[in-house]
Amino acid sequence: MMISRQVARHPGNPFPGTEREQAMKRTMAISWLVLASLGVYAQAQDASKSDRSVPKEKQTSLGLYLTAQEAYEKWKTDPQQVKIVDVRTPEEYVFVGHPAMAWHIPFKFQVYQWDASGRKLPMRANPAFVSQVTNLFKPSDTLLVICRSGGRSAQAVDLLAKAGFKQVYSVIDGMEGDVVDDPESVFHGKRMKNGWKNSGLPWTWDLYPEKMCLPTMPNEAPAAKP
Repeated sequence: MMISRQVARHPGNPFPGTEREQAMKRTMAISWLVLASLGVYAQAQDASKSDRSVPKEKQTSLGLYLTAQEAYEKWKTDPQQVKIVDVRTPEEYVFVGHPAMAWHIPFKFQVYQWDASGRKLPMRANPAFVSQVTNLFKPSDTLLVICRSGGRSAQAVDLLAKAGFKQVYSVIDGMEGDVVDDPESVFHGKRMKNGWKNSGLPWTWDLYPEKMCLPTMPNEAPAAKP
């Protein structure tokens, strides 16, 4: 005579049935919880790869984006592996300030010749940019590239991607942030919206020559005698 061992059915038992059925259902439930957790984790990891409504001029071929706040948090998790690269001009690096932990490798240099049509001082590309980056970092390193507000950093990321770098993020709000577009605000037209400095993240005016890649300048001619 076969006796089925039944688990008592009562409101507090979420897995009615035989002990074997109960164990299987419990295992399946745990498996679903694990898979759901992994899905949430993967979604969080992939969030930086979405376009995140990033303006076209700030988008990159790698599709990896971080805000200044996210970049700082990512750097804190592994300072030895994650590097912040400031690609602004030396003038910006010196006079505006910079993240204290950042390497300075200019993507472009300021040209001191007035552009009447654009009504600005133009910039020229740094021909040694890629070689300077590859001399300091490996293609497997994680680089967080920052400029003023996300435009030049996107261009720099694309150039590094062509050189074989895969884990290169663009900091979309940069060091100074985006322009406030609110005529009612006293900050209208100012870069006070977001960015590294406006987010209250650590920055400095102190200079670290060992972390700066400066252009090679020709020897200056001696001053003429009066």
